[in-house]
Amino acid sequence: MDDDGTPVADNSNESNPENDLDEERKIKCMKERQKLFNSMSKYEKKLMKGLMKGFGNTMILWLISKKRMHGYEIMTKLHESTAPYNTKMPSASKIYPVLHDLEKNNMIEGSWEHHGKRKVKYYKITAEGEEALSRFKEIARIAKKNKSSLWLEFFRDMIAVEDE
Repeated sequence: MDDDGTPVADNSNESNPENDLDEERKIKCMKERQKLFNSMSKYEKKLMKGLMKGFGNTMILWLISKKRMHGYEIMTKLHESTAPYNTKMPSASKIYPVLHDLEKNNMIEGSWEHHGKRKVKYYKITAEGEEALSRFKEIARIAKKNKSSLWLEFFRDMIAVEDE
């Protein structure tokens, strides 16, 4: 989707048996998560959505650190990973302000490119953004090393993060 909210076609997943298997796994996983999410109370759903929302900006920065992306690509990735918790695609009105904030604070930089007849803004992480993620990882390493972080205990328990 370019910055005016128009979807941009992504033909990177042409018919390929490996892509089909990946897609089948994604669908199965999404169905399992949807079933679990549907079994939650209204308040439990609210807690889960709050957790997901709280990590959104950092997750977007992390996603862009893996590969340069345009806004619609980011929205699609987030939707694929959170579909059971947020039944509709994240809206442009939620994603683009985060992208603009990250760009304003020099964590990412955007460049306009022609994509067919449209101009699409691709975002890539900056050196400052890489340094910020590196500091976040270092904080996590220190917490893990000292075994004193409540957050570390929380993540270990909640998402089964194992010690190496």
